[in-house]
Amino acid sequence: MRILLTGATGFVGQALLNELLAREHRVIAAKRKLATGRAGEDSGFLVADISANSNWLPALQGVEAVIHAAARVHVMNDSVTDPLAEFRKVNVDGTLNLARQAAAAGVKRFIFISSIKVNGEATSSGKPFLASDVPAPEDAYGLSKLEAEQGLMQIAAETGLEVVIVRPPLVYGPGVKGNFASMIRLVEKGLPLPLGAIHNLRSLVGIDNLVDLIIRCIDHPAAANQVFLAGDGEDVSTTQLLRGVARAKGRPSRLIAVPAGLLTCGAMLLGKRTFAQRLLGSLQVDIAHTCELLDWTPPFTVDEGLRRCFAKPD
Repeated sequence: MRILLTGATGFVGQALLNELLAREHRVIAAKRKLATGRAGEDSGFLVADISANSNWLPALQGVEAVIHAAARVHVMNDSVTDPLAEFRKVNVDGTLNLARQAAAAGVKRFIFISSIKVNGEATSSGKPFLASDVPAPEDAYGLSKLEAEQGLMQIAAETGLEVVIVRPPLVYGPGVKGNFASMIRLVEKGLPLPLGAIHNLRSLVGIDNLVDLIIRCIDHPAAANQVFLAGDGEDVSTTQLLRGVARAKGRPSRLIAVPAGLLTCGAMLLGKRTFAQRLLGSLQVDIAHTCELLDWTPPFTVDEGLRRCFAKPD
């Protein structure tokens, strides 16, 4: 199958590109800078930006599926004056422009990598997010992803383009950046951390599990016009996650049992409420709908995914 992949140089995009080529798909990789293609990879498609004015038609000829992994990603402490406007330029206007051109070019399926932030930022005990939940984004990034989803479904209704939406929670794997990378560095330093008594529950998705799910969505008949939550199928506390990272790295986990309530109060006093929520709060996703409809099971457990994070390349 011939596939257009956007965001091919990003964390998720690179892993997708490698696996698509390994499974012998023909891939047009949309990148800001072109490099020598590998076996199975077409020459690529140079895209200066993703906006309402981007011309995708040259890259869409003969393409059967689009995997849209490119986005303006969520960043902490965004310094732009109007974050929502900036997110909309890429995540909404750019996405819908690509989808309209894909439909016009006869593309059958459009897979959109969205975010669990469309559902919200946190869950209460025993009430994980469901794909059928009423969306409740709390920041500009999550809202832009929701608006893109809504626009895509409208395009699907108007044109017959099959849309598949995948909402992952935190993604981890080799080369991960952001908060997960920061946590890894803390474990590597071997410093005592006051996180030995955190009893929250958070859903994660290893990059290999996410890639396997996205590829399943390329041609599975039941995936058309569906929303799927992604995950490893098991939830861990922050304490368990830190211990898992330490095991995978072969390092001791030096965790001190400080009550979560005390940590929350300290974070509030320091103006770090959002950071505390990410570290101490729960965010669970229920992937039963995903697994049942697609006859899919995450190939790797959390422990296996963490080990693969640090495994040396063959």
